[in-house]
Amino acid sequence: MNFDSRGIPGVSVVTTGFTDAVDVQSRALGFEPAVIFTPHPIQNRTADELKKIADDVIEPVLKLLTAS
Repeated sequence: MNFDSRGIPGVSVVTTGFTDAVDVQSRALGFEPAVIFTPHPIQNRTADELKKIADDVIEPVLKLLTAS
């Protein structure tokens, strides 16, 4: 949120295990952040699995960062 208030675009990358937390905090702050969700959990993933997750979200993240 600090980035947005300074005019700097940002995107949160969050695992699906935290969708409720994102929703609750967003409502509490009165702020609708740009969020991309990844599979949960992240820990214990292999390097190849993490690379696949990153590859899958990079385009949506870039799209949100460059949206007006």
